[in-house]
Amino acid sequence: MALIQSTLIWVVYAVVIALVVAVASIFVFLYQSPRERSATVSIVCIFTLTSLLATLLLLPVDIALVSSTTSSKLGRRKDWATDASVANIVYTIKIVYYALYSLDAVLCLLVVPFTYFWYEEYDEVAAEEGTQTFASRFLGALKYTLAFVALVVIVFLVGFFVPVARDRNGAHYGLDYFRRILEANHGERALTFAIGLLITVGTLIYVLYTAAGFALLPVAFIKSAPAISAPTLTANTASALEQNRERQRQLEGRSAGSSEGLNSKDRRELDALVREERTLVRRERLAAEARGEHSHWLVKTWMKIEAVFRPLKLLGGFVLMLVAIAVWVSMLLTGIDKAKNSICKSHCGYILGHVNIVNPVNWILVKSSKIFPIDYVIFLILVLFFFFSSVVGMASIGIRFLWLRLFQIRNGHTSPQAMLMGTVMLTLMALAVNYAVAMLVAPQYSHFGPQTYCDKPLRHPTDQPDCSEHRKLRPCSERADSQAARNVCTASVGSTFLDTITVNFSFFGAVDFWAQFVFLAVYLIVFVVSLFRVPKLDQYETDADAEEEEEEGLLASTGRRFGATWQDITGRSKDYGSSNGRGAGHGNTE
Repeated sequence: MALIQSTLIWVVYAVVIALVVAVASIFVFLYQSPRERSATVSIVCIFTLTSLLATLLLLPVDIALVSSTTSSKLGRRKDWATDASVANIVYTIKIVYYALYSLDAVLCLLVVPFTYFWYEEYDEVAAEEGTQTFASRFLGALKYTLAFVALVVIVFLVGFFVPVARDRNGAHYGLDYFRRILEANHGERALTFAIGLLITVGTLIYVLYTAAGFALLPVAFIKSAPAISAPTLTANTASALEQNRERQRQLEGRSAGSSEGLNSKDRRELDALVREERTLVRRERLAAEARGEHSHWLVKTWMKIEAVFRPLKLLGGFVLMLVAIAVWVSMLLTGIDKAKNSICKSHCGYILGHVNIVNPVNWILVKSSKIFPIDYVIFLILVLFFFFSSVVGMASIGIRFLWLRLFQIRNGHTSPQAMLMGTVMLTLMALAVNYAVAMLVAPQYSHFGPQTYCDKPLRHPTDQPDCSEHRKLRPCSERADSQAARNVCTASVGSTFLDTITVNFSFFGAVDFWAQFVFLAVYLIVFVVSLFRVPKLDQYETDADAEEEEEEGLLASTGRRFGATWQDITGRSKDYGSSNGRGAGHGNTE
């Protein structure tokens, strides 16, 4: 029975990895510029994103496997769960975790930088002339990558020799959970230092990009429903274009009737009308494409189906907004709990020891984890929400060095160099998300899942507690140090790994913890601003896509979006009157 259960859990994980590969592939192919698409860059980006998401999504598998050894109703281990079998399960999960974390570090610090320089070394003219060989290109990329090789070696050497957890005099170090954490060997310590450093660097990026995207992603779903329908856009654009050309003819007629031509004021007006005409012509073409003119009937049918289901995207945006608020509240409650009730404060990165303030997301995951894979589905949605929030944050802010924009992440317009840089940033942010989810969003779920123990004294140290008659069940926690808890509770490998980082390298733990409050503040600011003001698009992006977007209150535009959806379904436009016809030249295409 135990073998069947563990096999099914791993099968579910394999199915999720297949889904992750699809998500990573779709993301890369949607965002990468078709004109500059590189097979090598695409493969590296897809593989790297798959690896980091696989690392994040291993936690529910970890929790399900260690929780399968106990009965949460009786507060004891199952008959087959001997110390040897539990140790074997933990060892297997540890191997998978260490392999994935090591792979993430290698991909982020070596493979992606090498691919970046490999792409930069390509010279199309030299390749056609035969003067650039594979070996010369490889050596050129390797030359620049050696700096990253040296960085990796230095990081692991520092992690191997750096002294850890100097202040071990606190009472918390006597707990069995902390004693096991501090028993890590030098090799494990080097890996935990490297991953801890990457998590801390990723956290500095995550508090800006992921926090902003966390607020903007629901808004992006809501704004995907156009404030003006395709038929109405076509009619208004045609009316505005006709008025524009009529005004140009009037000015040109005035110029032809005067020997001196147009005065400076009329000349400026004519120049502005010519520029506006080009914009309206492009907008007219986009409106025709949006209506499916001159397209196959299948394309037109698909557009109608999209219009029918567009309200679901609108509702989905509001649902995501509620989820984001729930996660924000959960992080705030846990952050306050840790700051106030942590058993060792900054000495161990604010490990809580026992949850004192219940947060909604943690409660839902703990309850749902009793029936696997319900908790896995919820956790998958949560992780993908964080991931796509990071993507939206990068697309909104761009890849910058201080105030200088280095690269722009845009749908269908992202260069290979930007894709590689974005992949590195997503890797770092994903590691930070891993910390945030395990330590703040769902701490009890991430550490012990639904495990409980029977809090009754034992006759012999090796006995299992018996609560069949008197139910004295307690949730497992790091602070539980009774013999019964030691005999029953098994912490997840993923949470133990993160706790090892924060205990051994308390500086990382303190920075990562307090940065979560910066995340909460940035989210709150962006969320409040996005409710009443839509961020203005960059002028280059506006010209490139031939779209202009008005600053418009989100709350005030919802009714018009439902009306636009109905017009797209029926194919008829609404007569807004002459006042809107003139304004279409400066309207919103969204």
